[in-house]
Amino acid sequence: MDYSQVLAEKTDIIVQNWIEAVRQDRNIESAGGLPHSAIENHIPHLLAAMATVLSQYQNSEIKLIIQASLDHGFLRAEQGYDPAEVAREYHLLRQVIFSQLESELLAGTTADVFRAVRLIDAVVDEAIAQCFNSYVAQRLRELQQIQTQLQLTNQELSRLVSVHQENVYHLAHELKTPLNSIIGYSELFLRKEKWQSEVKDTLAGIEHIERVLRNGRHLLRMINDTLELSRAEAGKIKLNLRPTNVQSVINTVVEMMQPIADAKGLKLAVTSDCAPTQVIADPQRLQQILINLVSNAIRYTESGSIELSCHPAGDGKWAISITDTGIGIAPEDTNRIFDPFFQAGEAGKQLFPTESTGLGLAIVSRLVTLLQGKIELVSEIGVGSTFTVILPQEVKILQEVS
Repeated sequence: MDYSQVLAEKTDIIVQNWIEAVRQDRNIESAGGLPHSAIENHIPHLLAAMATVLSQYQNSEIKLIIQASLDHGFLRAEQGYDPAEVAREYHLLRQVIFSQLESELLAGTTADVFRAVRLIDAVVDEAIAQCFNSYVAQRLRELQQIQTQLQLTNQELSRLVSVHQENVYHLAHELKTPLNSIIGYSELFLRKEKWQSEVKDTLAGIEHIERVLRNGRHLLRMINDTLELSRAEAGKIKLNLRPTNVQSVINTVVEMMQPIADAKGLKLAVTSDCAPTQVIADPQRLQQILINLVSNAIRYTESGSIELSCHPAGDGKWAISITDTGIGIAPEDTNRIFDPFFQAGEAGKQLFPTESTGLGLAIVSRLVTLLQGKIELVSEIGVGSTFTVILPQEVKILQEVS
């Protein structure tokens, strides 16, 4: 039985069945929004190399297997796959290959079957090892980029210390936990690397890198929010006023927020039929306001829906409201909810998710004021909240902003 020829003839159907299996597997969420070609990636090359390994008359294409698997690891890291999803892909590939070769394996001799199974397993195992090597390398490069960004933003943060002593004090407190995690796991990884000649593709090592990256991103987001708030309070944000299509801005925000809402099982509804066709505003700042409000609503809503509605507000004004079915805000906290770092809730009881920077609503408040508007809040504990932003249809520059 020439299993090499059989595998070559069935390569297309194996690839198709494998892609379908990956799409349907709930343990591989990262593949959900990827096109056919992005999922397929290097698999046809791997199968071609596997066919030469099975052949008794050709030299094995080990170099092709290694290169194809390295490329796969780089791509999966860039696509945001976690290690378990990558491992699951190869598990499915092994299943599909043996499923397609089942009838031929049953018809072969015992020796031929043992040889074929052993070689197929060896190729897949080698592919997994090389894939994780490149996956780890890509994650390390991303870690280096985050470190560079943190150094640059830290320089800017140091410059603002003298004029923002209180904010910096609170920020330093918020940064301690993720920063300690970054330092601890980095040191652990470096100590392990000193005792090893090469990076091992163990799941534990990869999880350490993932923790570093998660905490690094959270740290960088907190610093950037603080800098944005500082620029607003210092009057250093310049508006870029131009005719703005409100519907287009809303569509962009919904497109960005929909996957996040879907991930929590929340319905994101939009009512924008009454939105003004065109206003004079800064579309970037308007989009920033809506993104902060919608993401804030999603973050504090565990079930139900988020509704975004737009309507005229009379006297040359228009309004946009974001309503959620989340935890709600106590009446005594509504006057302070737009203060930087303010945490609503009972003393000693943290209602905010750990990923919250406590700055989103403060930034929204400053931007709404900059656009000569106002923001209103109606909320009830356990029922939900509605934030309404009221803006003029034409924002005018009242004075030069330095």
